[in-house]
Amino acid sequence: MDLISARDAAKKWGISQRRVAVLCAENRISGAAMLGNMWVIPANAEKPDDERSNRPEKAAKTASPFVKWAGGKTQLLDEIRKKYPEKIERYCEPFVGGGAVLFDVLERFSPSEVQINDINKELMNAYRQIRENVDNIVEILSDYQKSFWEKNDGDRKIMYLEKRERFNSLKIADREGDGLEMAALLIFLNKTCFNGLYRVNSKGLFNVPMGSYKMPPICNEDNLRAVSRLLSNVEIKCGDYKENDSFIDDNTFVYIDPPYRPLTETASFTSYSENEFGDKQQIELAEFVDMIADKGAHVVVSNSDPKNSNADDNFFDEIYSKHHISRVMASRMINSKSSGRGEISELLISNF
Repeated sequence: MDLISARDAAKKWGISQRRVAVLCAENRISGAAMLGNMWVIPANAEKPDDERSNRPEKAAKTASPFVKWAGGKTQLLDEIRKKYPEKIERYCEPFVGGGAVLFDVLERFSPSEVQINDINKELMNAYRQIRENVDNIVEILSDYQKSFWEKNDGDRKIMYLEKRERFNSLKIADREGDGLEMAALLIFLNKTCFNGLYRVNSKGLFNVPMGSYKMPPICNEDNLRAVSRLLSNVEIKCGDYKENDSFIDDNTFVYIDPPYRPLTETASFTSYSENEFGDKQQIELAEFVDMIADKGAHVVVSNSDPKNSNADDNFFDEIYSKHHISRVMASRMINSKSSGRGEISELLISNF
């Protein structure tokens, strides 16, 4: 009888090696046996049903962003919903970020075709891993959470810095097989870092220090599973937003939430990735919006309102002069100083 290792079985079945060992220990894999200090498994053994996936679903679970992202739109959903078309059959979000609008649209309209995109490779990998490997994500994050919660402040900092270093080393290596660990590390760092920031330095390395949360919810299993279900038929892309052009037609609702234009010269926060998004890029985006609007797509764009700091700044009024511009109030949620947080005006721009 041909035998394989637990590691080989894990690769074959798409689950973690630790999960295979647990299944062996529970006598749920026929013919599995200990050889020295490792499990060996018949090569023709069938993958057992995962009882965790067979438990009854919670009927009314609402999905929410699985990471905190600068410029997240949860607080503006009520205003953005006023811009939704009556029906959404095709949906596109070229700068998906944390996905608050995405999950809202998926739950409310169940569109038949959906394409999302972001230039942040690590973020889009996390979306894919949650869609395809949610059991493994939950398992890894549960371990991280248990370990982190049990530590004192000093040991927590050591663990945080080790995970941050590991994340950056995997980011540099950029190996295809590291996607699952990268996704779990991204979520862990997002839940435990200062203020939930995702920020990289000039070399593209994550450099946010640890936060001071007592019991951070590193593994929200119910939400991760709800997100996974909603993403099941979503096309996930990573690249320049202009690559979404081929998907967009006259039956598509497009929500565009780019890196915001800084309100002042010292307020710049565009380091979601290593790519610059200045006024030149904002103008190019406005031209892209004009183009897809001419196709007949329904388009909504959000951005900062420069009139918060300069009443004479008509930058967006000019580049979006063909469209409707609404000013709505929002709270600035991410700022290093609490005195810099408060209600400001933001823009919602639409072609209908």
